[in-house]
Amino acid sequence: MPEPLPSNLNTDALPEQLPLPVWNRAPGKPPLDLTIRPPGSKSITNRALLLAALAPGTSTLNHPLTDADDAQRMLAAIAQLGAKVDASNPEHLKIEGVAGHWRVDPNNTTLDLNNAGTATRFLAASALLADTPLTITGNERMQQRPIGQLATLLQSLGCTIEYLGSQGCPPLRISAPTQLATNQITIGQTQSSQYITALMLVAVFLDDGLTISMPDGTTSASYVRMTIDLLDHLGVQVQHAENLSVIRISPALNAFNLDIEPDASGATYWWAAGALLPKATIRVAGFDTNTPSSQGDANFPHLLQQMGCELIETDNSIACKGQTNLTPIICDMQNMPDAVMSLAAVASFAPGTTIIKGVKTLRVKECDRIAAMKAELGKLGVWVEDNLNGDEDTLSISPPDSGIDCSQSCEPIAFDTYDDHRMAMSLSLLALRRPNITINDPKCIVKTYPNYFRHFAKLYN
Repeated sequence: MPEPLPSNLNTDALPEQLPLPVWNRAPGKPPLDLTIRPPGSKSITNRALLLAALAPGTSTLNHPLTDADDAQRMLAAIAQLGAKVDASNPEHLKIEGVAGHWRVDPNNTTLDLNNAGTATRFLAASALLADTPLTITGNERMQQRPIGQLATLLQSLGCTIEYLGSQGCPPLRISAPTQLATNQITIGQTQSSQYITALMLVAVFLDDGLTISMPDGTTSASYVRMTIDLLDHLGVQVQHAENLSVIRISPALNAFNLDIEPDASGATYWWAAGALLPKATIRVAGFDTNTPSSQGDANFPHLLQQMGCELIETDNSIACKGQTNLTPIICDMQNMPDAVMSLAAVASFAPGTTIIKGVKTLRVKECDRIAAMKAELGKLGVWVEDNLNGDEDTLSISPPDSGIDCSQSCEPIAFDTYDDHRMAMSLSLLALRRPNITINDPKCIVKTYPNYFRHFAKLYN
């Protein structure tokens, strides 16, 4: 058996493979009661970064996500586009904005965003606010990820789009029109809600704002509502139908001071850890239970409650207390797709079949997460079936009839992570019950949660 992870684990020095010990509470020790605060929300941070960079004056972001690769790509890009970033105190990031118009160096117009999907979509739409054409590109995986639907929407507003590689994917060059063709746009079903959010954020700085009609509904509506909530909080006038079929953004935003709550997607790993550790209480700090979170993943603990776990809520935290026997559930995760892998780890120890709806967007994330789950969970005998009953938006998870072999002599397993931070973090949870697990390429967590394995080590204290 590998030794427990050291509590001072240096993420920067992680090896190519990370052996994880099975969690085992020493006899006589009291039940584990642990509090963890994940880094700031990636979704809120990236929205706020773009708004602060484009707003007039100096804005302050408190507790943002700053040290993750996705955030670093966004920060570098807005600085390249003329915003002034003061990161001397990363807990209180200050950004002097450009007052609605990017200041682009014509000799430096290519934004390399690696595999940061949110930054790629948001900054592509923000090309509407540049006099000079912008080229949006990324790593090999990003150049396979679709952006054609957003590009088509930008064309309807008057942009010129040139694909420099594969049609419908980055890299692409975007040239803004001298004058917008319209301030009203109709959007059909999209592969990602980020296309809609990107246009909403940019609309704040368009002379006449923007009216967005979505008669066919929207993908991952919770993320669109997050954008609406943020704009409302910052004083932007947003009018919308209850079902989001129409959203009207009026222009006007002043410099702002914003507190950013912890990342709920990152929190799901700790709530899931609590579910997998009988008698342990894993508490996630930073969530005000008196004020509903705008992050869809903040509802994840209630799925664990349906599986038999006990929830403990206070004014500033939500804790999950695990049970020995877990129950499979049927759920719809359209509004929390990034939490599907966390639930899959828990469902792997719930006898029977868990059915998860709302998963189709997982195919176009940092990797094809459905294919990745099928391959990796399959190594433990867990059966993942997608296109359930012909529905591409539904999958099922069924552990072996006799359960996963968790004996000390079980076969060593090395999980591949596909350069996908969420695969690495969710697969690590399986080691809390199943010995002899190794994580390949654990460094991919730097995308959103560089300190994840340092926090994971606290489970063994």
